[in-house]
Amino acid sequence: MNEPVTAKDPAEPAEPASAAPAVDDRRDGDPSRRRTPRRTPRVHRAWWVAAVSFVALVGAAGFRATPSVFIDPLHSEFGWSHGTISAAVSVNVLLYGLTSPFSAALMERYGIRRIVSAALLLISAGSGLTVFMDATWQLVLCWGFLVGLGTGSMALAFAATVSGRWFVERRGLVSGILTAGGAAGQLVFLPLVALLVEGPGWRTASLTVALAALAVVPLVLFVLRDRPEDVGLLPYGAGPDYRTPPPAPPGAARRALKALSDAARTKVFWLLAGTFAVCGASTNGLVGVHFVPAAHDHGMPVPTAASLLAVIGVFDLVGTVASGWFTDRFDARRLLAVYYALRGVSLLLLPMLFAQSVRPSMLFFIVFYGLDWVATVPPTIALCHRHFGRDGAIVFGWVLASHQVGASVVAFLTGLVRDTFGSYDLAWTASGALCATAAVMALVIRRGGGTPEGTAEGPAAQPS
Repeated sequence: MNEPVTAKDPAEPAEPASAAPAVDDRRDGDPSRRRTPRRTPRVHRAWWVAAVSFVALVGAAGFRATPSVFIDPLHSEFGWSHGTISAAVSVNVLLYGLTSPFSAALMERYGIRRIVSAALLLISAGSGLTVFMDATWQLVLCWGFLVGLGTGSMALAFAATVSGRWFVERRGLVSGILTAGGAAGQLVFLPLVALLVEGPGWRTASLTVALAALAVVPLVLFVLRDRPEDVGLLPYGAGPDYRTPPPAPPGAARRALKALSDAARTKVFWLLAGTFAVCGASTNGLVGVHFVPAAHDHGMPVPTAASLLAVIGVFDLVGTVASGWFTDRFDARRLLAVYYALRGVSLLLLPMLFAQSVRPSMLFFIVFYGLDWVATVPPTIALCHRHFGRDGAIVFGWVLASHQVGASVVAFLTGLVRDTFGSYDLAWTASGALCATAAVMALVIRRGGGTPEGTAEGPAAQPS
């Protein structure tokens, strides 16, 4: 491994003792080129990047929150079955996951700003074009492909990339905050979308989401930068021995597939992928898509049910940030086991809690389940970084793909369960059992791992 560049150019003036250490910035292979970072500002720019990333994730979450309140209106207007509509949602969820690992590699190669801006434009286009649809293939095109590709490029791998590049300290906390951006998007948009659907109609709701995603693009272009070295800074919390990771090799898709090939040889990867598939099945695929129509089946008004789902987002914001804090301090494997076990218990009890009005027992479920909604993400990101080193963000993208495969399958199957049995009860029970299985799988993950990005050549985990 090359030693970090510390020698000064004779032509440069002497630096004060308090200046930040030089950053090894030999991205073009020329050892003589490097960049000396500016003095770290009072508020490190990493926090501004994290804030804009949070806002971008909120914008991307807007359309992902809408299918649950669109199912009944589309069924009423076009006569499409719950299974047909759920199939379009499942394509969206699947592409969201499959795009994620490639987007992480593309961010390595072409930069965060370009990929995130393009993703927001795709989301806006997909959402806006739904107002013209009158056939199921158009629903699949807009909801499934355009929005699926856009949201996949803005998936949680984006959070892993930002936290991995811009932070050495507080990575768990930042990944928790960014993950909570999706919950905040649900919080901001879902009650508004439900009211628009009940009032002006679902087309107005789609246009509102499209404009919201579009409005975030200028902020992304103005503030986001790919790495702290691009503005002459070290990552937050980096010490004087920090080494800038070498540039990504050409071929983003090839790198994503290589990372998958290496990771797939380890038992850790399959355990993480399996547990995260259950996570997606029990959140995005089940509750995120079918909670509102399930509550409506029991006589609850759609805006009320949508507001409850948004409240889940409020407590998810708290739970995910707290999970990031816990991840910096406790064993991530045990955290995952606790989260999945508690989620399973809550889902087993849910069928008994539905009613025409909101009762205290349902509010307790909303708070309890909300705290656990995506609390699994920070410890999962931490385990990916620990076991797979500088490929951790890309490997997490593949783990997220399994999350969305689980969500996609369950979103579709739950619609079929509703069409076949006339209720969702079987889906809640089966999901609770899956969560219990995931809790056991989390405890099987071994404790060791590689080295975080930016401190050494982080090797992938050795095959188990």
